[in-house]
Amino acid sequence: MAYCPECEATIDVEDDDIEEGQKLDCPECGAELEVVNTNPLQLDVISTGEEEDEDGKGSW
Repeated sequence: MAYCPECEATIDVEDDDIEEGQKLDCPECGAELEVVNTNPLQLDVISTGEEEDEDGKGSW
């Protein structure tokens, strides 16, 4: 079991079938997550780069 770092929702995953680098979607907030550690299970939000464009510092 892991928690979404974005919304802190519980994400139920099979620890035996999970691998580092695997991508998951949070069922609550829809954030795209990546497994960064399997023992203990840790997830991180995959940055899409949209945050950088929102502050007006896009690729102009």
